[in-house]
Amino acid sequence: MLKTKLALTTYFLLLPIMAAVASEPILIKDGTVITVTGGTIEKGDVLLKDGKIEKVGKDITPPKNCMVIDATGKFIMPGIIDAHSHIGVYSWPGVEAHEDGNEMTDPITPQVRAEDSFNSEDPAILRAVAGGVTAIQTLPGSANLIGGQTVTLKLRPGRSIEEMKIKGIQPGMKMALGENPKRIYGKRNKIPLTRMGNIAMMREWFIKGKEYGEEWKLYERKSKKDKDEEVPERDLRLEALRDIVDGKYLVHVHSYTKDEMLKMIEIADEFGFQIRSFEHTLEGYKIADTLASRNIAACTWTDWWGFKVEAWEGIPHSPGLMASKGVRVVFHSDSPDQIQRLWLDAAKAVRYGMDRQKAFEALTINPAWAIGIDHLTGSIEEGKDADIAIFSGHPFNIYTLVEMTIVDGEIVFDRSKEPSPLEAPYED
Repeated sequence: MLKTKLALTTYFLLLPIMAAVASEPILIKDGTVITVTGGTIEKGDVLLKDGKIEKVGKDITPPKNCMVIDATGKFIMPGIIDAHSHIGVYSWPGVEAHEDGNEMTDPITPQVRAEDSFNSEDPAILRAVAGGVTAIQTLPGSANLIGGQTVTLKLRPGRSIEEMKIKGIQPGMKMALGENPKRIYGKRNKIPLTRMGNIAMMREWFIKGKEYGEEWKLYERKSKKDKDEEVPERDLRLEALRDIVDGKYLVHVHSYTKDEMLKMIEIADEFGFQIRSFEHTLEGYKIADTLASRNIAACTWTDWWGFKVEAWEGIPHSPGLMASKGVRVVFHSDSPDQIQRLWLDAAKAVRYGMDRQKAFEALTINPAWAIGIDHLTGSIEEGKDADIAIFSGHPFNIYTLVEMTIVDGEIVFDRSKEPSPLEAPYED
């Protein structure tokens, strides 16, 4: 164990130096390029320069001082994006001191921010990039009805939270329905004890947020003299609720059952905001037409089901059924283990009928859209960020491994390097 810990620590310390060395142009040659949005190029090339995708095609001439990677027989695709992760706020090892993802003191906590408890040295980050993941959205957990603000990151191991954060994008807000909030607070004999309580509290606090917003609008219309005399008291909780109602957040709602998802859509309509995604969405196949028409992404797994009553009706055909109806399906991990092999979740969905192209979209461009970064990443297109995963074979083959992961043009994982701290032996 000590040997592994030292190896990981050394790797974190060296990564900023490695990144500086790896800033030269990179040409990935003669691989099968899965662009996701522009078809597949056999024996294709991808040129990366200054952190961006400079050129995509065939027979690209390497510029001066360029690193050339021979990808013959390999597959090149956009880096995988995990739209639902708790890496950094529930960091490894999983001890009580690292439980920083759920502010379980009140059902309504929109003012808390995942970035404020994010551990940028969570060892799970290294495992994630070894699984071809280049970007994640870390969310608060699902204990609260409104759990707090998310943070979206590029996985640059060894960097600070500020260096990892994707800036200038629309922020996200985590909400949750179902068994979790009512179990947590029902045990304390306080609302919400039931699903009725869940919805009632949502409505009550959105009304308060809307009223708070109106109070500030009225204040802003007053003269300077009146403003100086009558400044409203600032309330971070109500401020965040006001901003949800005003559409400033991408809203992500933890929900399993179709009835709750439909009810949450009613709440969003009542207060005038848009739901960006439902998280887990195990019964999404039952309301696929509604999700598609509302342009709500369905973040889901292929075969995680039955671990609680509300997860009982999940089926492995669901991703394919939803995608066939036009839903933006997203494969998410919700786990520091599952994030290491998300492409295999997509492969299982293909086995149960999902179109292959849709499965690739569910790993890349769809999660990018769900968290508001599709203009930056999620596909291999000229001008987008140089976020790339290189696979030893077809990504939907059970024997395939990630050979290399590149984030913003920097190699953050290379399986050929030995000894690898990711595979260091554990010793007592």
